Amino acid sequence: MPRMLDVSDAVRAEIGDEEADRLLAGENAPGSYDCTSCRTPGDSEQERTSTVLFVGDETAVLAFAHAGCLPSQVVQVTEEQLQGAVRSIGAAGGEAAGGAPAGAVPEQAVLGVTSGLVLVDGELHPALVVEPTSPIVRPGTIGPGDDFLPLLVEQGFMPLHELTSVPAVLHGWSVLLAMGQLHAVLQPGGHGGQPVAWWQAHQPLQVTDGWRAAANKHQQVLMFAAPAGSIGRQPREDLLRDALDKAAANGRLVAAALPLAGT
Repeated sequence: MPRMLDVSDAVRAEIGDEEADRLLAGENAPGSYDCTSCRTPGDSEQERTSTVLFVGDETAVLAFAHAGCLPSQVVQVTEEQLQGAVRSIGAAGGEAAGGAPAGAVPEQAVLGVTSGLVLVDGELHPALVVEPTSPIVRPGTIGPGDDFLPLLVEQGFMPLHELTSVPAVLHGWSVLLAMGQLHAVLQPGGHGGQPVAWWQAHQPLQVTDGWRAAANKHQQVLMFAAPAGSIGRQPREDLLRDALDKAAANGRLVAAALPLAGT
């Protein structure tokens, strides 16, 4: 029987009209599935379901998600990421580093990204804390100094002096949570093009059930960024919060709320 599937123009262009029509007719689409975002069961016969196509260098995998979790879209990932996801969902965890192209910071910069829940105004919010492993200077310049925060302020992040309210939403940026894991922080593409990865995990990062539930509840993630040496690797969320408060008080923290998913 026909499925309640959303197949975006981008997905249709990749898989072809014939395959897209077969999916919509229910020939190749599963009835029940595990949502590629929240990892809870879904039923394409009973609820709106998005088709999400993960495309690597040589391989493509079609996945399904609750329409409320992810829109139908094409997600570019590395072949290594795609093969790892096929072999095992949840193969990575902890902290990862990645390049940050498209002008915000130099490509060779290494960013440490830590996930955690942060209490703001009496409610838990999913958060990402980004801290480079070394000072970052403005592209095209050399010498001492650290331009990481000014570069992010130019992108729309706001300086934060105390963590008493949820920072403003930064439209055009987003956090891609797919296959139940954290894949990337996306920023606007040039000239109105598709979003591009500002940071991308070498391997998708596993997040806690509580973090993922909070992200799906709020449909956004709070991103905090601090210069090298400001936060450090904190083993507990209460210590991470203390480090954030200290960085904010010292004028070494910027933040924004980023919508969930890269559309």
